[in-house]
Amino acid sequence: MANSEARRPLVAGNWKMHEVVADAEALTRGLLAGLPATPAAEVVLLPPFTALETVHRVIGSDPRLRLGAQNCHWETAGAFTGEISTAMLAPWCQYILVGHSERRQLFGETDEIVRRKLEAVLAAGMHPILALGETGDERKRGQTQTVLRRQARAGLIGLSADQVARCTLAYEPIWAIGTGAAATPADASEAAAVLRSVVDEAAAGVATTVRILYGGSVTAASAVSLLTADGVDGALVGGASLKAAEFCAIVAGAGA
Repeated sequence: MANSEARRPLVAGNWKMHEVVADAEALTRGLLAGLPATPAAEVVLLPPFTALETVHRVIGSDPRLRLGAQNCHWETAGAFTGEISTAMLAPWCQYILVGHSERRQLFGETDEIVRRKLEAVLAAGMHPILALGETGDERKRGQTQTVLRRQARAGLIGLSADQVARCTLAYEPIWAIGTGAAATPADASEAAAVLRSVVDEAAAGVATTVRILYGGSVTAASAVSLLTADGVDGALVGGASLKAAEFCAIVAGAGA
């Protein structure tokens, strides 16, 4: 495996706006039935907010699954109708996803907003998964590295070394999300190298331990080649995480 032994692979399943409570319970039970007794990868589920308590209950003390949230607000409380704070998520979640392209594109989240959310997750004692990636147009213009550096520097520069070490980065090329057009292993490795250089800039000596994931049309068929690419430490999985057998196969690929 190309990854450092210090970095255990991580596979996160982003369920997005799918699965009512009963379906979330069934999917979680299916995953517990399908995962090996000791997966090589750390596995994190990111259900919708309404299913967090149920999924937490089903997982119980089973160490094979951890729980995260898909989003949060940067304030701990206040008059923010429809939002959810890290304090509300803390009883269930170890991870929170910030900066997903759908949040950036559909809901207008800027690099500044993403940074404030990332800081809120760290302040709450949880681990942020910072998503980054370029659009198809940016890729065609040769701006992939520029975009990744900008987003990563906005998220990481100025944090302490301990804070940077608690972050996971997820390269999700926007042109690959939900399209079936996954990046090549070479694309994933190149992006990981760029992101790791920014981690090193933000906190010297931490880059060898920070995990960098790939996301974007990851399937069981593509998992091994993508997730064993140099510098890639796991996956942020969308649609395939809603199918227990396929998600379990991806987890197995991350430990290949």
